[in-house]
Amino acid sequence: MREHIGTSSMDGARPYTRSRPLPAYRGILAVDAKGFTGHPAIEHEAISRVVPELLETAFARAGLQQLWNERKFPATTGDGYVLGFDPSLMPFVIHPLLLTLQDVLTEFNILSHGAVPIRLRVSLHTGPLPDTGDEFSGNGTPRNDTHRLLDSRPVKAVLASHKESITHIGAILSNRCYEDAVASGYTGLHPDHFVEVVATVDDKPFAQQAWIYVPQPSGPLHEEGPADRAAAEQPREDARPPESRSTQSPHVRNSAPNGNINTGTLHGGQSVSNSNVAGDHVGGNKAGRVRGFQGDQVRGNKYQGRP
Repeated sequence: MREHIGTSSMDGARPYTRSRPLPAYRGILAVDAKGFTGHPAIEHEAISRVVPELLETAFARAGLQQLWNERKFPATTGDGYVLGFDPSLMPFVIHPLLLTLQDVLTEFNILSHGAVPIRLRVSLHTGPLPDTGDEFSGNGTPRNDTHRLLDSRPVKAVLASHKESITHIGAILSNRCYEDAVASGYTGLHPDHFVEVVATVDDKPFAQQAWIYVPQPSGPLHEEGPADRAAAEQPREDARPPESRSTQSPHVRNSAPNGNINTGTLHGGQSVSNSNVAGDHVGGNKAGRVRGFQGDQVRGNKYQGRP
């Protein structure tokens, strides 16, 4: 049977026609700098260079220097960075790395006079990805979904609605990442630190259950409502066979018989757009409930699990 087992997805056989071994599972971390395109072009190179430097500093302070040194398929995305890692270390990447990265960015933004302030969106996911060691390494659906999560409405809304002098990190975890590392009890944070959302991306057929985590909140955290759940239950077009794909997105009508009536077509909830918020265009979701944190409050112990 060994001769029938291929090791490459490009061995000539089409998908769904022959069984092949899965690539190794990887943890995936991606970050984007908020408002990158809103900065003058002369500042883009400086931002692109400093993001991986800040990440390396945070990894080292969090005791994860070896993970950084052994990172898989690292790549700059212009306004951000992506890397793969051993998925068994995901609990440590969630905590203390994200909290440490918040502290590193706080120091940078306060002490680096004249430098461009950096606020980051972070997404975390896990799944099978090939590691070929060349420029095509690490490509696959899990990586695509990681970037979709990074561009999703809920995590963009966090940085848009939280104080820029306090909250420098807004993170979103895939449901698989949350279930494996947080709900299972392996991460040094209680599940109450995380808020469930439906991650949708404007003009993309993408809707997934996900979890928001903000190490230093200073504004509202989105909490999903019934309309969000309806969006999550819609089948993903990119996951269906080509012959069954639709060219139209599902539409939902929303009304309030005892209050204001919202007219128009809704996509997974009532869309609220905030333009030119520090350079980002943010489409929020008003249909869900909003969990408070209206002041400069920290949910839980900011120094939980830290020496």
